[in-house]
Amino acid sequence: MAVISLKINGKSYQTDVDANTPLLWVLRDHLDLAGTKYGCGMAMCGACMVHINGEATRSCVLPVSAVENAAITTIEGLSATGNHPVQQAWNEIDVPQCGYCQSGQMMSAAALLAKNSNPSDKDIEAAMTGNICRCGTYHRIHDAVKLAATKMKK
Repeated sequence: MAVISLKINGKSYQTDVDANTPLLWVLRDHLDLAGTKYGCGMAMCGACMVHINGEATRSCVLPVSAVENAAITTIEGLSATGNHPVQQAWNEIDVPQCGYCQSGQMMSAAALLAKNSNPSDKDIEAAMTGNICRCGTYHRIHDAVKLAATKMKK
């Protein structure tokens, strides 16, 4: 066990966990930040996506020790009030069906738009590849990313 210092959503945390514990489980089980979801446990589905220093990163296989003192953003930190343009666009387009993958989808979209405010269809496809939606809402996800990009320009 080790005391690990983390900066999550602009707040500082210390947690006493095994250094190899995946960040996902520290977020969910130790810090009660349950918006980040467990999907596959193999970094293949994208449900566990968070931002590490602004980069979309899968948290289910990432040892917590690898992100000590990094800037971590979870879906809870995207916007405290749900008014981030990505969140607004997801609601307006009515993207989710079951909703399980949506926090990971939104985190990938937000990371893309932070770097590219006018993504092409290919840019969106490339950024969202690896985020699996079992309900198949890919067209709505794509439309929501386009709408969010427009909202971010206002």
